[in-house]
Amino acid sequence: MNKVIVITGASSGFGALTARALADAGHTVYAGMRAIATRNAKAAQDAADYATERLVDLRSIELDVGSQASVDAAVARIVEAHQRLDVIVHNAGHLVTGPAEAFTPEQIAQVFDVNTLGTQRLNRAALPQLRRQRHGLVVWVSSSSVKGGTPPFLGPYFAAKAAMDALAVSYAGELARFGVETSIVVPGAFTSGTNHFAHATHAADADVARAYDALYAGLPEQVGEALAKLEPADADVADIARAIVAAVDAPYGQRPYRVHVDPSDDGSGIVSAVADRMRAQLFERAGLSDLLKVVPTVA
Repeated sequence: MNKVIVITGASSGFGALTARALADAGHTVYAGMRAIATRNAKAAQDAADYATERLVDLRSIELDVGSQASVDAAVARIVEAHQRLDVIVHNAGHLVTGPAEAFTPEQIAQVFDVNTLGTQRLNRAALPQLRRQRHGLVVWVSSSSVKGGTPPFLGPYFAAKAAMDALAVSYAGELARFGVETSIVVPGAFTSGTNHFAHATHAADADVARAYDALYAGLPEQVGEALAKLEPADADVADIARAIVAAVDAPYGQRPYRVHVDPSDDGSGIVSAVADRMRAQLFERAGLSDLLKVVPTVA
């Protein structure tokens, strides 16, 4: 069944790959990106060319997760065009590297704004439609850093992703009675195939960074190199897109709650399995087991 989907951060990386994969699967996909007329004009044109060449329904739309007005306008356009919205994919994110102390509070706030608060802006714009429909799916692109091995000098990003994952877990229970499903897709540290590391922001306080560099000289670079070495040669970043397509295409009521795509196997899958099992057991003991799964009412 064709679904109307909006995905954030779709100008490159996981987002661009996922938007194309979902369109190839027969869905109507709105690839959200900011600055379509300027900085991301090429990305938008590339998406349009792909749609024309593959005869798929892939449309770029202006959507800046840092602006509630932008998100509201994008969702309103989609709903006006289709009278429905079936899937939202929270993919937008930004990586930062450096000693945590060297980041100003304003920088860390910006990391949370993109990686965490951006999901809340889209939810506030889109969930009223999904709740009215009494069906839908929210896909959250999390990170294995939330519960897996976490090397140093990536702290603000890890903290923001952990906050986003915690929101996803809470939303899952709060949306279940509205018939809205949750799937949390957890990528590992893919070091190639995206611009995640290449476009990372660095800590602003150079004096503090130099103090750390005296004892940890070159360690941030070593972390990146170490992660790359842990990654198997056949690791394919497109597996993230395939996992999201599989979740979207799974039968309503049977979509996976959490899926790990971590070729380097940093342990996140093991820890998440325990945490998710404890959550389910608590809900059952508290008489809230109906919040663990939606009850299918719409095919």
